Amino acid sequence: MKKINNFINGEFVSSARTFDKRSPLNDAIIAQVYEAGQADVHAAVQAARAALDGPWGKLVVADRVDLLYGVADEINRRFDEFLEAECADTGKPMSLARHIDIPRGAANFKIFADVIKNTPTEFFNMTTPDGLGALNYATRSPVGVVGIVCPWNLPLLLMTWKAGPALACGNTIVVKPSEETPQTATLLGEVMNSVGIPKGVYNVVHGFGPGSAGEFLTTHQGVNAITFTGETRTGAAIMKAAADGARPVSLEMGGKNPAIIFADCDFDAAIEGTMRSVFVNCGQVCLGTERVYVERPIFDKFVAALKAGAESLKIGVPDDPATGIGPLISQEHKTKVLSYYQKAKDEGATIVTGGGVPEMAGDLAHGAWVQPTIWLGLSDDATVCREEIFGPCCHISPFDSEEEVIRRANDTIYGLAASIWTSNLQRGHRMAAKIDAGLVWVNSWFLRDLRTPFGGAKQSGIGREGGVHSLEFYTELKNICIKL
Repeated sequence: MKKINNFINGEFVSSARTFDKRSPLNDAIIAQVYEAGQADVHAAVQAARAALDGPWGKLVVADRVDLLYGVADEINRRFDEFLEAECADTGKPMSLARHIDIPRGAANFKIFADVIKNTPTEFFNMTTPDGLGALNYATRSPVGVVGIVCPWNLPLLLMTWKAGPALACGNTIVVKPSEETPQTATLLGEVMNSVGIPKGVYNVVHGFGPGSAGEFLTTHQGVNAITFTGETRTGAAIMKAAADGARPVSLEMGGKNPAIIFADCDFDAAIEGTMRSVFVNCGQVCLGTERVYVERPIFDKFVAALKAGAESLKIGVPDDPATGIGPLISQEHKTKVLSYYQKAKDEGATIVTGGGVPEMAGDLAHGAWVQPTIWLGLSDDATVCREEIFGPCCHISPFDSEEEVIRRANDTIYGLAASIWTSNLQRGHRMAAKIDAGLVWVNSWFLRDLRTPFGGAKQSGIGREGGVHSLEFYTELKNICIKL
């Protein structure tokens, strides 16, 4: 049985307690994970503090950049190991992880190394009453020890999306991966050691939230800042913990994202984009679409095409090249998603396709499988139209005007992302400006320039990540005034 250790001060360490990691494919136990206790988390924070005050803190930017390039190169050299670990934890198709999760997981280190290397700071020459003037310039310094609490849907990608800029800015980090996806964060510890990252710069503690590693990390006063991606209730709990000590937080939380499809859209592109935004990664994407609004003249045609697309997806195992959709992350999450499938039935939805559990052969019958599902006929205040489900499902509604669909799209506590499909560029600009969301795509979905700001409005989050926007969280800006 594989054992997954914590990684503290450059060493892989066990602990007093373990928990089982089960496969989403068949619910079999695939590893035992050592759960970090409060003393383990304290040791990780102390190691991060020592590295910050020691060898890591003494490195110049150019040397730090070289090391982070080395991390990216080593991930790519060990690509297949990361791919196997990621797919074992999540059950996602290898074709997806091979093109998105692992390449982006590596690229995040190079991207933010380049950002910190090339970002200027402010300089002002000011006048003074004596006529001699003064110079003002800004410098950036690390915020300190950063606690990183990660989700399970894109484990390596979203962890390095935070670890990359945190380390590039000179911070040290303690990572708490999801208990569902412990493997790639741990494997990254081997990479850190092999490329010469000093001990204590990168630490990993495994466990759960309340009463476990998550709570111990976010309440530890040796942690200077906390960054989190996950659901909104957990983010709110982290905010409360961070209030003790007035520590900054960066939170990317839930979403109930709309897609708006106008009759003048490129129909095939809109279908392809909506297929991806609803069903990719079994719907377990924070930017995914669960509310679809279609202009009435093409409503029936769109529903029929999306139904055909959903039913063409092959449900299967990661290493089958034909697999279009894998399982959900766990039995617990399967139960949650199926409870929403039942609520849709109870509230009178018309089930276009799916709505249950697929038949799977052999031991796969014990896995966390659900059917891709499409509903019609519910009002905007129905449960499945209001609450984030995080599964491969959507509700499709017709609309008749821009004003109507903007009002309906914005009628949510969330504000993470939206997509608009139209051939009218003026309309695209006009609509995008009126959507209450941190990201709006016009005629695309998940098209990301990593230099751009990423984050949500309303209860979808606080703060922005990406490019120089990440630097605002991971550094402290200091103004220095020199009287001439």
